[in-house]
Amino acid sequence: MAVGLTMIAAAAATLVLTGMQDNAIYSRPVDQLLAEKAKFLHRPVRAEGLLVHGSLVKRDLPCEYRFLIEKNGVELPVRFPQCVVPDTFRDVPDTDVGVTVEGELQTDDSFEATNVLAKCPSKYEMQQRKNQGERMPHGPLAAL
Repeated sequence: MAVGLTMIAAAAATLVLTGMQDNAIYSRPVDQLLAEKAKFLHRPVRAEGLLVHGSLVKRDLPCEYRFLIEKNGVELPVRFPQCVVPDTFRDVPDTDVGVTVEGELQTDDSFEATNVLAKCPSKYEMQQRKNQGERMPHGPLAAL
């Protein structure tokens, strides 16, 4: 009886772990993601990097954002085909904006994002910049 219960428990654990592996969303910095490109093509993945200053562009028709994120000198062009991004997702001069995008890596080394997450600069950095008379965290957007 103990052997039977052990086999049933092992089978259940195998099913759960196999199911979780198929639905896993990997998270990689941009440089590692592109270095392991074949492993992640057309699979749900998160890419992490910094917004490249001057690359954030918004188009109204069709509504989309395009921008570059980079890590260790490796850049990834991102297309986000939606109208709304987080309030903290702005190109602010002299401030590094950490960005995580969820979506799929394409064969042309671009990224089709379904979600954009922006990391807000630290509250101390924001307070210091506010004391210098700067508005945070919003900055202007370029248009396509």
